[in-house]
Order: sequence, then C-alpha cells, then structure tokens
Amino acid sequence: MTPEFKGFLLLSILKMLFVFTVVMIGVALLTLMERKVSAWMQNRHGPNRVGWAGLLQPAADGIKNIVKEETYPSEANKWLFFLAPAMAFIPALLLSAVIPWAAPLPVSWEANLPLIGRVSYHGPLSMAVLDLPVGFLFVLAISSLGVYGIALAGWASNNKYSLLGGLRSSAQMISYEVAMGMSLVPVLLLSGNVTFAKIIEAQQGGLWFVLPLFLSCFIFLVAGFAETNRLPFDLPEAESELIAGYHTEYSAMKFSMFPISEYSNMATVSAMLVTLFFGGWDIPGIHWDEQGGILQTLATAGFMFLKVFFFLFLFMWIRWTLPRFRYDQLMALGWKVMLPLALVYIMVTTLAIWGVEQLAGITAPRPKMLILFGLNLVLGYLVFFVLDRGLILSGSYRAGGPAKTGAPRAGMAA
Repeated sequence: MTPEFKGFLLLSILKMLFVFTVVMIGVALLTLMERKVSAWMQNRHGPNRVGWAGLLQPAADGIKNIVKEETYPSEANKWLFFLAPAMAFIPALLLSAVIPWAAPLPVSWEANLPLIGRVSYHGPLSMAVLDLPVGFLFVLAISSLGVYGIALAGWASNNKYSLLGGLRSSAQMISYEVAMGMSLVPVLLLSGNVTFAKIIEAQQGGLWFVLPLFLSCFIFLVAGFAETNRLPFDLPEAESELIAGYHTEYSAMKFSMFPISEYSNMATVSAMLVTLFFGGWDIPGIHWDEQGGILQTLATAGFMFLKVFFFLFLFMWIRWTLPRFRYDQLMALGWKVMLPLALVYIMVTTLAIWGVEQLAGITAPRPKMLILFGLNLVLGYLVFFVLDRGLILSGSYRAGGPAKTGAPRAGMAA
C-alpha cells in the first residue's frame, strides 16, 4: 500500500467520522428546531425546561427512548420487525456521504505515524466523504431503498393499520420517485454531467440552475416533500385514519429510528436541492471562493449550511401551514400533474437548448441560461396562473349538470 493511498484512506475515514457525527447531532437538533418553529407559528412556548432555552431536550428524549421498555406484538414477524427500522435508517444516513459540503481543500501533507508508517496526500481534497462519478444517480438509487424499511415495518407488525400505512408509503414513493428522477434530466442536459462537483462548476460559470430550470426545481421540491413523508404528503402516518401508520406497533429506540430517518432525508433533500439548483457551496457574486484555501473551504461550508438551513425551515414552515391531501388527490397530483409536467418540460428544455446552440449559435453558458430563464418565466406563468388546477386535482367524481335540490322537509322553513 503506497503512502498516497494510506493518506487517502486516513483522510476519508476522518471525513466520514466528522460528517456522520455532525449529521447525527444535527438530526437530533432538528427535532428541537421543529418543535420551536411550530411553537413560534402557534404563538406558544416550545421546549424550554431542559437546559438553557431547552437545548438539552433532544438529549433528554434520546435517554428516554433508550431506557424505555421495548414492546413486541405477539403475532409479528420478529426478525423483520426488528430489521425494518434499520432498513429505513441506513439509506437515509448513507446519502449524506456523497454531498460536497464545501469547496475542495488543498492539502500538502506527509508524516510518519505509529502503526501506519509513512503517509502522504497532495492535491485538492473533496469535502464529500465519497466523491462518486455517478453523483445524483447514487442518491436516487439509495433513497428509493428506504421504502423497504417502511413497507416491511407495516407488514411485519401484523396490524392492518400499519400494513395500510406501509402500502400507502410504497405507492407514494414509487409515484413521486419517477417525477423526481424526471425533474433531474434537464439538469443533466444543461450541465452535461451527473457529478455534483461538475454541476456546481456549471452553475459557477453561468447561473444557478433555479433560474434557467425553475420548473425542474419546483417538481423536485414537491417530490422531495413526498419522498420524506412530510406534510402535506404524510398520508402513510395519517393519525386521523391509521392511528400512527406503519410505526403504530413500535416503541422506544426502534420507533425513534423512523423520525431520525425522516429528518436525515429532509437534510439530504435540502442539500441536494441546494447543490443541484442553488449553486451548492458557491458564494454568489464573487470568484474568491474558487481560488482554493482553508478560508475558502470554511466560508463555503458556512454558505452551504445557511442554504440548507433555509430549506429545512421551509420544510417545517409548510408542515405547520398546510393541511394534508386526501389520498386520491395525492396520487392524482403525482400521476396526472407531476409526471406529465416533467415529461413535457424535458421535451421543451431539450428543444430550447438545441435551438439556442444549433440555430442561434449561442454556446456561452451565461447567455444560454438567460434565454432559458426567459422561457421559464413564460412556462411558469402558464403552469401556475393559466392551467385550471382545480379540475386536475379535484380527485373526486364531478357529476355533470347542476346539483338537484329536493323539497324542504316538513317543519323546516321554505
């Protein structure tokens, strides 16, 4: 094993420990943030008893769940019942490993370490734990595995309400996974690459993709809400219909793993949205962040955190603002609106890029993206202000003709 490979392995392990530790602590603090945001929106006090301003409330919740008694349904499939929370939790945690959280850090390092020997590393060090060449394709593939944990949790519990929650989640994630994948095809067309680093580089040379690909960003955001089972798409755990859905029979730490995986997915979707459409770690308006250095890495990490934090707040804001859909409306939105809209948008974007490059001869990134931005303004107006969304999303049968009114009953005023 060469010293360079030893250095690469050692730095990769250090990155992995740092990112996963930050993600796990961040997920715990997101539960506190959720409760604080909901309290602020409902004009009441949130957790404020455990620690200063309630900051130790996540630790108290964790201790409570660890020491709480585990319950097992007598007729459950115990192996799958035990395995399901891990199958929901592990894919959610893996996804944070491929996100570039900051600008690459230039490293020139050589040392002799005990038990390891001589190690060295020279060159830019990616701030992703694993800088994969397949980029967001890996995220789409691994994120779809989380549904297995939810479906198995519902089936293994031997509870009809849990089973219905698991089936709902499977149908919902299949429906919106297709729209999410389709929404990223225009990103591939405009950047010419699926690697996160190259997509960020393409946005640095032109515009953030939220401007020339606004409808793709919108479809991805809506599908992200559905993928994370957040309101208004939390039908798999609609307590008014299914008690608590797929995790009804779970308790203690195994129950906690489902909310942990949900908040991990929230962080991943927010980070992907920032990376694909909002420039990733790029600081807008300057090129200083592209020069390389420890200050640039720290500054871009801070901007990445602020962008991700905004979308995490958006997740919570919408949860405590909008009511949930009916299930037929949920499926109608996915199959009748999101999927056709994504397919039409792919064709329109493909023709627009071909026309701009081949017919108009414009190949410079910024002018090309400005033209696509103007096209998206027109398309956005058509989608959000012209299309009759009430007819598409009604979800229920509408009888033709005026409603019939019967004669008033006896004893009632005419």
